[in-house]
Amino acid sequence: MTERKTVVYPNPQVLAEAVAARTLLTIIDLLAEPNRKRVDIAVTGGTDGNRVFAAMNASPLNDAVDWSRVHVWWGDERFVAADDDDRNAKQAREAWYGALVESGRMPAANIHAMPADTRGAEEIAAASPEQTDAVLAEAAAEYQRELIEQLGSEPALDIAMFGVGPDAHFASLFPDHGEVEIDDPHVLVAGVRDSPKPPPLRLTLTVPMIARSKHTWVFTSEERKAGAVKAAFAQRNNPHAPSSYADGEELLWLIDEGAASKL
Repeated sequence: MTERKTVVYPNPQVLAEAVAARTLLTIIDLLAEPNRKRVDIAVTGGTDGNRVFAAMNASPLNDAVDWSRVHVWWGDERFVAADDDDRNAKQAREAWYGALVESGRMPAANIHAMPADTRGAEEIAAASPEQTDAVLAEAAAEYQRELIEQLGSEPALDIAMFGVGPDAHFASLFPDHGEVEIDDPHVLVAGVRDSPKPPPLRLTLTVPMIARSKHTWVFTSEERKAGAVKAAFAQRNNPHAPSSYADGEELLWLIDEGAASKL
């Protein structure tokens, strides 16, 4: 596994601005590489993620990025209707990339949202666990196919960003839930049923897919996450603290003083 590097910032806002600057500068640097056609990033939702989106919008570096060559993916998604407020993609569109698409700076085709649940409420309620698993498996397979079609038979992201929950989960890989222990390199996306955090149905990148990333950045803030950070740092690949599985060519943990308070 890659050695973890940790950077501690004074507070959540400075953390968000630092992650935003790092993201924009890294995209600019990658796009400047000879023969580089595109950059592929996976973004996250949640409070910290939305702070980063706001900071990216406000940054003067935003204008230096050729967004027509940037493709956006997700590390995980809530498997709900496409217009549901719980959707990470909807939150990201409203907070960040929607303005880029509307202005013509980023083609809509560069947005690779995870599949949404197209079933009606009655069908969802009537579905057996086995039927639900089959629907999730097909949605996961669809996203995996898109990753391979876009990025080749061994798809890898340039930047993969993740938040951390108070239970030390990242993406939709939850403690003792099984999905974080998927180690088959051919399984890049997985469905999650009965998520301990609502909504109960989710899609997530797997650890093998995340570990291929050129840059994997895990960021979180506030003292309420300090126990999760401590657990993730105590032991690598601990299924009780899934964010301990984070890996990539570069692995950065970007946290504020509150989240670092138990280290």
